[in-house]
Amino acid sequence: MSAESIFRVTLALQVNLQKALTDAGHPGTVFIGPLDDPDAQGAALILFLYRMAPNAVLRNSEHRVAASPGQPGPIVYTNALPLDLYYLITVGTRPGSSEEPLLSALGAAIQALNDLPQLAGSGVAPDPVRLTMETLSTEEISRIWALFPTVNYRTSIAYLASPVWIDPATPPQRERAVTDDSPRVGQHRGTNNG
Repeated sequence: MSAESIFRVTLALQVNLQKALTDAGHPGTVFIGPLDDPDAQGAALILFLYRMAPNAVLRNSEHRVAASPGQPGPIVYTNALPLDLYYLITVGTRPGSSEEPLLSALGAAIQALNDLPQLAGSGVAPDPVRLTMETLSTEEISRIWALFPTVNYRTSIAYLASPVWIDPATPPQRERAVTDDSPRVGQHRGTNNG
């Protein structure tokens, strides 16, 4: 992926959440941004990217992208950065209404992400991104909500999106396709001193 990968993954997640709301018959939108943003008012769900970290398992791995039709071999990025993106999905607010009707919207979102736990396709191509529900301790959730002292706590869940690759801007290496895979036995010519 390119430098746009964080944006593209976030947008793809928003689209999936919005589709879940629509399919379940819930009105409202999915807002991307901080919980105290005035534009979040009236949203059914709020999607907030609260943390990014390098993926410890893939950090020193090559990023291999399958060849497109007509290309000789896969693209290999030797210095790509695999990221883990941590999202908070929070019920929104509706003036004059309790949180109760929005809990159903949150349930629809969880169901949709559980049914289709990967972001794939043209929005996040070429690599699928796995979505996993994260468990947050009371201390972790308190730290996140402390970022928004003017907002009352609302029911929230956390999801991990991984891996999200940031590939180098320099042109990648392309592996050469294997054109002859027959075994070859070489001859060794030695010097006979004798």
